[in-house]
Amino acid sequence: MTSSPATDAAASLISDLIAHGVRDLVLSPGSRSQALALAAVAAAGRGVLRVHVRIDERVAGFTALGLSRETRVPTAVVCTSGTAVANLLPAVMEAFHSGVPMLLLTADRPPELRGVGANQATIQPGIFGPFVRAQLDAPVPGDGDWTGLASAAVATAMGGDAAHGLPGVAGPVHLNLPSREPLSSGSPVIDVDPGEAPRHGEGTPVVLESGPRTVVIAGADAGPRAEEIAHEGSWPLIAEIVSGARFGRRLVHGYRALLGETELGGRIERAVVLGHPTLSREVSRLLSRTDVDVVAVRHGGEDLNLNGRTRPAASVVVAPGEPDRDWLGAWLTASASLAIDLSERAPDADGLASTDVAARRDAVRAELAAVRRPLDRQLLADAVWRATWPHDRLVFGSSRLVRVADAVLGGKKVPVHANRGLAGIDGTIATATGIAVASQADGAHGVTRVLLGDLAFLHDVGALLLPPDETAPRLQVIVGNDGGGTIFDGLEVAASAPAADLDRAFYTPHAVQLEQLALAYGWEHHRVTTRSALDQVLTAPSGGRQLIEVPLPR
Repeated sequence: MTSSPATDAAASLISDLIAHGVRDLVLSPGSRSQALALAAVAAAGRGVLRVHVRIDERVAGFTALGLSRETRVPTAVVCTSGTAVANLLPAVMEAFHSGVPMLLLTADRPPELRGVGANQATIQPGIFGPFVRAQLDAPVPGDGDWTGLASAAVATAMGGDAAHGLPGVAGPVHLNLPSREPLSSGSPVIDVDPGEAPRHGEGTPVVLESGPRTVVIAGADAGPRAEEIAHEGSWPLIAEIVSGARFGRRLVHGYRALLGETELGGRIERAVVLGHPTLSREVSRLLSRTDVDVVAVRHGGEDLNLNGRTRPAASVVVAPGEPDRDWLGAWLTASASLAIDLSERAPDADGLASTDVAARRDAVRAELAAVRRPLDRQLLADAVWRATWPHDRLVFGSSRLVRVADAVLGGKKVPVHANRGLAGIDGTIATATGIAVASQADGAHGVTRVLLGDLAFLHDVGALLLPPDETAPRLQVIVGNDGGGTIFDGLEVAASAPAADLDRAFYTPHAVQLEQLALAYGWEHHRVTTRSALDQVLTAPSGGRQLIEVPLPR
């Protein structure tokens, strides 16, 4: 059977993507994209591409985002024409603001079927607007070919295309791919060896001299490099819990209180920023001060420039120099007094072994009280943090719980992810699923845990659905269920809006039975109310997907 131009073009494009280091492709079924889908599946059959199928394009987009977050390599996402393309926009926006590489392969009608009322045809070229590094409306196979699209798209997605003004910053790239009937024919030929993983583009670093009283600010996605810079410069490290940099001897505990304190916060002369800080108003106020020299390593699609004079940097290096030990010492002394320890006290061994009835009774009562201690938000965050180790992954949803975690958790070198580019609740479970799949590829150990609130969970409940022929990742979704959006209780609206209006328009109470959702989607469900029960569930061996529900008071 003679192959169609659409089949040949799709096979060529998928082969070229693999040759340029792409390893993962997320696919949502559709008619117009059938040649791309068959080429991807053929590549998966040869073992040169991992294909992940999702029926919902919004879930597909965030799954691709999670895969790319973990691998730092562009993941391709394929969909058909029409509203399918529009459903990718939330994930594309997050990728843009977070600096995550993605490739959007959207099937389309040929030019003669656009703007004439043809079925499932809309205006797809330029649909993602400013949220992509580049976009191309490709020629129809037969009128032209798709040769060279893969290399240019991968390079641009990795931040290697200085022509688009963002050297060194990764992001999404859109290839709009029209085709004519026949939309596919026969089996596509995939004959390619996987290429090396693409490298991020590089820019000229800013050299940081010793001298000014400096703090290092680590926001979302800062990674271990923030701790390294604090170590090299002997500077205090202010690391948000979502930064992946909350560890090391220079870590500052209770940073919000210290930034608001004139004695230390008011004396800061320079702030070096990595990642995207979003969790505290105190950090935002610091970075808005015009008397502070802010050096911000470019992270996403926008420069961080809250004070109007921030210096952007592709990267930073610390020049040799004598450290200001007094400055660092003052921060660490203040930090030590603000560290929070939520661990249980050790059992009273003497009391439990005592021959005195009253002493033994009191010791037993204390142990029972510890075992039965109900969970609150602080204990929930602490339990998840303590159960997670460097071979695991931890994902925070944009819920009230991430702010509690930021306030109380100590230092630990754990790989952390969060969609803080726009700080939205969209796509949290799908993103975590992509992270889990990528981090556990090729038999790697570890569990991916995602901590989120009930509204963030319900917002992405469709991501619980996985195809039965795909290996289920080790994934624990821990839901702090307080029956609504309690994060609004701490915002300005709570002080002025009538209680009934606040509940209806913001708190949005619900009575969803999470256990029934878990059953419907084939997840294991646990409902826990005590710290000891939660510790047991988090650390018990599990080979699949668990939904762990923790009821919390409003």
